[in-house]
Amino acid sequence: MTRDFLQSQLRVVNLGLASFADSLRAAGAPVVHVDWRPPAGGDPELARILDDLRSEDGSGWREPIASANAEVVAKLLAAEPHVVGIGRAGDVVPGMTDRTILHAGPPIVWDAMCGPMRGAVIGGLLYEELAASPEEAAELAASGEIRFSPCHHHQAVGPMAGVVTASMPVWIVENAAFGNRAFCTLNEGLGKVLRYGAYSEEVLVRLVWMRDVLAPLLVKALRKHGPLDLRSLLAQALQMGDEGHNRNRAGTSLVIRELAPHLVRLTARRDDVARVFEFLNANDHFFLNLSMPAAKCALDAAADVPGSSLVTVMARNGVEFGIRLSGTGDRWFTAPAPRVDGLYLPGYSAADAAPDIGDSAITETGGYGGFAMAAAPAIVQFVGGSPEKALETTRRMRKITLAESNAYRIPALGFRGTPTGIDVLRVVETGVLPAINTGIAHKEPGVGMVGAGLVIPPFDCFAQGVRALASSLLQQPSERAD
Repeated sequence: MTRDFLQSQLRVVNLGLASFADSLRAAGAPVVHVDWRPPAGGDPELARILDDLRSEDGSGWREPIASANAEVVAKLLAAEPHVVGIGRAGDVVPGMTDRTILHAGPPIVWDAMCGPMRGAVIGGLLYEELAASPEEAAELAASGEIRFSPCHHHQAVGPMAGVVTASMPVWIVENAAFGNRAFCTLNEGLGKVLRYGAYSEEVLVRLVWMRDVLAPLLVKALRKHGPLDLRSLLAQALQMGDEGHNRNRAGTSLVIRELAPHLVRLTARRDDVARVFEFLNANDHFFLNLSMPAAKCALDAAADVPGSSLVTVMARNGVEFGIRLSGTGDRWFTAPAPRVDGLYLPGYSAADAAPDIGDSAITETGGYGGFAMAAAPAIVQFVGGSPEKALETTRRMRKITLAESNAYRIPALGFRGTPTGIDVLRVVETGVLPAINTGIAHKEPGVGMVGAGLVIPPFDCFAQGVRALASSLLQQPSERAD
């Protein structure tokens, strides 16, 4: 019997690190990989907290959590984001002033900002004509006269540096199911753009044209069209090869189709209308700045529900990665921003890259982006990986989510809905971290985009969130009445 065993073909069962399985496969050995991690990251205290939060039969979370999560899932799945207009940020974004600059990620001060965010702030001050030179802009930013605040504190989101200033045009997206709104700037395109920290003359000229020509024409076209149903457009885009974060070609094309008949009928200079079409056609990422506020207004409707373990925000400022939970309100849980594992433009490498930055992970938080990679196999040509990995990534995200979308469905997975509603408790219990695909900015201000890739959030953000949620739900021994 022993001889038969030794002569039979053996298969290796690999637990834990997938790289060991990859090495064995490369050597021609048959391998079964088991994606296993110790519960709670191997932290005994966290494991005890999770045990305390379980239901009596161990089949799920305690009743207050289960009830709260049922409520937030219902709100999240019922969301109906519509574009209802474009407005001047200073006029429509709550809390904005002429000397307020919004930014991506958790709160941060000028002295602590990374290169691309500093570059974007400098560009924003030049654009607003509050400074006449980059040096003067940097001096003003450091003076204390400018108020810096996260986009997420103002019902807004911003890709990469996320800088929003008072006179920038912003999309106004309204959740028709609940009446709340979200805001986002118009997308500039790729390369040397403000959101990647570039502030050269070409960047500023483009921003002025977007404010003075593009936005007014889009406003007129939207008035003739009526509200744009973003849930419908995003659902179509996912079935056409987009994932709503780093691949937006289909979504952008659908928006052009919706607005084109109204744009061509406007009483406007033919050259201006033609340039609008040229700009939209050349900017495959135009839809990103619509998919982001679509997720934001859906998640905001599900925020501030006591007891809920839903993650409502994932955002990065180039220094810290931060999350917020429905059940803990406005609190941020932060850890150092990780590096992005990606593909670089010619002439650049990982040595040139800034740490992870931007509010665009709101797409993953809302149930698409990296969570819908199975819908967009071509995305791997932009961020790295393989079509097989894209499928596996979406399947893996089901381990940490509360539901499947009833609107965003993936053909390659039998039209199942995208994994939706990140559960911080499941993240910590399984050790499976949210999959995010993102752009990469140069670490120095003024340079711009250098690549795109995949990033793994820091586990500690989620561990902090679990501890805080548990503290709000469980009385500590010292606090119990005698």
